[in-house]
Amino acid sequence: MATLIVGRNTVLEAIKAKRKIYELYIQKGTNQEMLSIAKECHIKIKIQDKQSLNQLLDGAHQGVGALVDDYTYKSLEDVLSMEKEHKFFVMLDSLEDPHNLGAILRSADAFGVDAVIIPKNRSVKLNATVAKVSTGAIEYVNVVEVTNLAQTMEKLKKHGFWIAGTDASAKQTIGQIDTDTSLCVVIGSEGKGMHRLVKEKCDYHVKIPMVGHVNSLNASVSAGIVIYEVYKKKGE
Repeated sequence: MATLIVGRNTVLEAIKAKRKIYELYIQKGTNQEMLSIAKECHIKIKIQDKQSLNQLLDGAHQGVGALVDDYTYKSLEDVLSMEKEHKFFVMLDSLEDPHNLGAILRSADAFGVDAVIIPKNRSVKLNATVAKVSTGAIEYVNVVEVTNLAQTMEKLKKHGFWIAGTDASAKQTIGQIDTDTSLCVVIGSEGKGMHRLVKEKCDYHVKIPMVGHVNSLNASVSAGIVIYEVYKKKGE
């Protein structure tokens, strides 16, 4: 199967990551650098006029798109076997918005997350929208799809992980997260938060301290703040 992706950075990172590209679509007279790179990589190129490209590609395509190999998932065993003493995973509980997932992958790539774990059911999948919003980060972040989050949490604990769930009612703040261990942070869905069993499986809960009138952040913003806080503490 194949996925049609759009946008300069998204396509460029797919080329850099050596993802299989079946066809590259470029608007006539644009993206000359992309055209040169594609020729060097012996990628099949189709030059299109603006109207034809608009019919072929959705959204803000920036004059370039590509038909690429579908995005695939890592296994939990793959990421657990990574040679790293203290691993950092992010688990997303029923996140359904591809824009949020794309933004989270961008933060995960920027600040050294070793894997992002999502459930097979009631969750957004890796797709063209996620790829576009991630601006290419999708090529570099390990995404793991699991059948059951609660069971996965138990398995992580057996491998030395501590599980921290994000919860606005928690007493601890993200600044108190212990990063001197393998750590998995759970981000709940917007509005509903974590499912009951997932929440119960956490070793402890943390919150983002806020002083505004509207104490609510969307999932990608919350994840970005928590991911950066862990990254910062690991570097201290």
